[in-house]
Amino acid sequence: MIHLRTKSNILIKLATQPTRALTTGQSNQTKILSSRYVRSNIRRYTDATNTRSMQRAAVAAAAKAEPFLNGTSSIYVEEMYESWLKDPNSVHTSWNAFFKGVNAGAAPGAAHQRPPSLGGAVPNMQQSTASASDGLSGSGVESLVNEHLSVQALIRGYQIRGHSVAHLDPLGILDADLCSDRPPELCLNIYNLGEKDMDKVYQLPKTTYIGGDETSLPLREIINRLEKTYCKSIGVEYMFINNSEQCDWIRKKFESPGSIELTNDDKLLAWKRLLRSYKFEEFLARKWTSAKRFGLEGCEILIPGLKTIIDTLSSQGTDSFVMGMPHRGRLNVLANVVRKDLDQIFCQFDSKLRAGDEGSGDVKYHLGMSHQRVNHPTNKTINLSLVANPSHLEAVDPVVQGKVKAEQFYREDKEGKQTMSILLHGDAAFSGQGVVYETFHLSDLPAYTTHGTIHIVVNNQIGFTTDPRHSRSSPYCTDVAMVVRAPIFHVNADDVEAVIHVCKVAAEWRAEFNKDVVIDLVCYRRNGHNEMDEPMFTQPLMYQIIRKHPNVYKIYTNKLLEEGLVDQKEIDKRVLEYDNICEQALVDAGNIEVINFRDWLDSPWKKFFINDGGLVNLLCKDTGATEATLNHIGTTFSEHNELKVHRGLTRVFKGRKEMLQNRQIDWALAEAMAFGSLLQEGTHVRLSGQDVERGTFSHRHHVLHDQQEDKKVYVPLNNLSEDQAQYVVCNSSLSEYAVLGFELGYSMTNPNSLVLWEAQFGDFNNTAQCIIDQFISSGEAKWIRQSGIVLLLPHGYEGMGPEHSSARPERFLQMQNDDPDMMPDCSSETFYLEQLQTANWIIANCTTPANLFHILRRQVCLPFRKPLIIFTPKSLLRHPLARSSFDDMLPGTQFQRIIPEAGPASQEADKVKKIMFCSGKIYYDMIKEREKLGFEKDVAVVRIEQVAPFPFDLVIQELEKYKNAEIHWLQEEPKNMGFYDYCKPRIRTANDWTRRVHYTGRESASAPATGSGFTHAKQTQDIWNEAFSDL
Repeated sequence: MIHLRTKSNILIKLATQPTRALTTGQSNQTKILSSRYVRSNIRRYTDATNTRSMQRAAVAAAAKAEPFLNGTSSIYVEEMYESWLKDPNSVHTSWNAFFKGVNAGAAPGAAHQRPPSLGGAVPNMQQSTASASDGLSGSGVESLVNEHLSVQALIRGYQIRGHSVAHLDPLGILDADLCSDRPPELCLNIYNLGEKDMDKVYQLPKTTYIGGDETSLPLREIINRLEKTYCKSIGVEYMFINNSEQCDWIRKKFESPGSIELTNDDKLLAWKRLLRSYKFEEFLARKWTSAKRFGLEGCEILIPGLKTIIDTLSSQGTDSFVMGMPHRGRLNVLANVVRKDLDQIFCQFDSKLRAGDEGSGDVKYHLGMSHQRVNHPTNKTINLSLVANPSHLEAVDPVVQGKVKAEQFYREDKEGKQTMSILLHGDAAFSGQGVVYETFHLSDLPAYTTHGTIHIVVNNQIGFTTDPRHSRSSPYCTDVAMVVRAPIFHVNADDVEAVIHVCKVAAEWRAEFNKDVVIDLVCYRRNGHNEMDEPMFTQPLMYQIIRKHPNVYKIYTNKLLEEGLVDQKEIDKRVLEYDNICEQALVDAGNIEVINFRDWLDSPWKKFFINDGGLVNLLCKDTGATEATLNHIGTTFSEHNELKVHRGLTRVFKGRKEMLQNRQIDWALAEAMAFGSLLQEGTHVRLSGQDVERGTFSHRHHVLHDQQEDKKVYVPLNNLSEDQAQYVVCNSSLSEYAVLGFELGYSMTNPNSLVLWEAQFGDFNNTAQCIIDQFISSGEAKWIRQSGIVLLLPHGYEGMGPEHSSARPERFLQMQNDDPDMMPDCSSETFYLEQLQTANWIIANCTTPANLFHILRRQVCLPFRKPLIIFTPKSLLRHPLARSSFDDMLPGTQFQRIIPEAGPASQEADKVKKIMFCSGKIYYDMIKEREKLGFEKDVAVVRIEQVAPFPFDLVIQELEKYKNAEIHWLQEEPKNMGFYDYCKPRIRTANDWTRRVHYTGRESASAPATGSGFTHAKQTQDIWNEAFSDL
């Protein structure tokens, strides 16, 4: 021990001295490298004080000083040495001899000893040092080290590229990555290995688990185990993950010997589930031969795989699963995973059944459902929600994520242990639809993360009729998942046990790391795009093979028959049992007389409605607030809690306080008071979008930042009272499609919340058009699914060009469901509520802060939920006339659907020559111009604040008041855009088509606005010339 300590001290001294030769025969470069290795290894152990650590330092340093070593191989030697310390028999015999020599004190270059032939005994080392003349030459040891390094590189090559040659296609047509060449990383010759080395035994590195309890294996067995792990029915992509712990976890799950093998019980459970999946599709095909159903034939294993995921996570404590998927296989998932009653599914095939509730309904393979049931393998209650969605593939992805995020929020599930999402995809859509990428990029954002999603790609290897070689540029359809370092497990869908293992590992990954994971279920589509489609037109060779290819159920049944796990009697019994279930359900379906789409709700709101039919008391709560409440919120909103804020904000806060003293508010205060009063009443508020924390136009400032300390922030609206609800305001990624979809999903979970999405500019909402068209405007009609989501769309013509002027109100108004030619009965006291209840959404263009305050609060005070589209101002945010008094917000006040003329023209209405109906910012420009020209008595200006549903009752009153006036619609948008085409026919209907409605505004155009400041000014002047002509 004294000798070792002495040697350690000598080596430490050597490591601290200038570089010098360690052996006389070394080149200068080798001398320098060897000295550096000694120094680096000594420093690694210098902080250790115990004797054993000093001993390791000495020996390791001496070993790494050997002249044949370089930087890479020295690391390898260190691994060998660590293994040798634990068990000398765990390393190759040559290394055993070498380390004994070094441990005995041999000088660098003199520790090598020629080992016996493979299988021979280790020589007995009696001497304290090994003579260089008796040892293996330096070149021989270097060759041995290089061979081990080559094997290590080969193992890594399989870990990186083994998936490229995996047998993933059940049909045997396509290569896994669309490339038929074997990657060079999997070829022995590039490592200078060959048949001569196949029976040599090599030490296994710590970066593999293929050895199990064995630390070394013959090269032939190493390759055999690597092929079995990475190149059979499973292809694992994970080496791009820059986290060693995660990579090591995955290696252990797939490389460990026997890891993929299932127990007999698991095999039988998978078989029973596969039987039901297969027989369900077979029953539908037999009973409705000419009906579209988008069946799962060719990928029936999806059902056992999904249920394995649910089983695994249920056992870990997850009890709520929110799923999104395309149409293929939806009916099977509803029947065998969610467990929708079969008679309810079968009755959807009866085209003669009438709808039993309101709405247009949707085709059966778009419908969703929420269902609570017991998961039998774990004996735990779980809730399964399959979200309804349109044929727009992948559009449902962010909606599901938002719904999950909301559920996690309300359950205080901060790590996503209780609620999670499962998203199913098609191969062509997964690589082709940009919303997939957008949704992935929400996965780790603090305000959007759902703590890991399991993605399952039902990889048909075809997109409708398009070959994958023409539908993507990437090797795999799943490559998009690499952007968030999600592991990707490719698996042959005909290998049942491989699929079950992969699904189990994916579930365990999500439970362990709370990150996304992708399962690429490589299968085929037995029929065409749907059952009526003929695929032989475009894929003749593929479908010739498919016609002859046995079904996965039959393949696996034969396998279990051979293993003796089932017999024909058991098979016949199970088949007959499920056939009888289906037949009885078909009989029960015949007794159903109406289709109730409410039975297919994916987000039922318990206790919100009076009954299951959605009945409500048609009363709206007071949207006003007390002056004390307004003052408290305004004061808190004007404080910075001693943060060192930007000096520009001190002026903002001073201005706010001055307004409060004058009992006035601007837009920012109105919004804050609406949010704050709801928060104090216990209503959760969430505002999301690009730059919403500050506001695009620097008016909001809901999150204050310390100017001297990073990440130190203050949110005034979360500091109103101790028992208030939480306010979440979050800047989003630069995405409209996914973020709006996310917020829609969030709004679906709890009706007692206010969820808002703000566009940076209203013009940009068109990149989220799919969510607006397919979900927000029509979601209630198709799926009886209400949402109170609010869209804040900055809109207004201020000479900022064609992409920063218009939120395209004409598009929203075109989708409004009211009839322009039908005059509603306005006699009821609750007319405006009835109108709102039957509308598909509400569209407003407010001109006063008080109206903004009321309409935001009204979203929560209504007894039902409707989407609200608000065209918000830009220049009005700081306009001196755009102010409201506290008096307009106190209890008893409410939202004004129209704001009548209150000036001189209203005093002598009979003498008014023109009545100008308008909406939005142009009102302030109009009254300024009217005053300048002196036409206050000749022209009345009426603001329509709630554009849709159209306020017929109030417009009639104005038309009757100004019965002698010429009617004009005034707008700043071009004639073929804006509000004109919506409002004109409704104004005419309101006056029984007896008076003409004239247009005053910009001429029709293809672009929303001009990019020329001069042209903008001229067009504006033309509007005023037209407005005040003939007066």
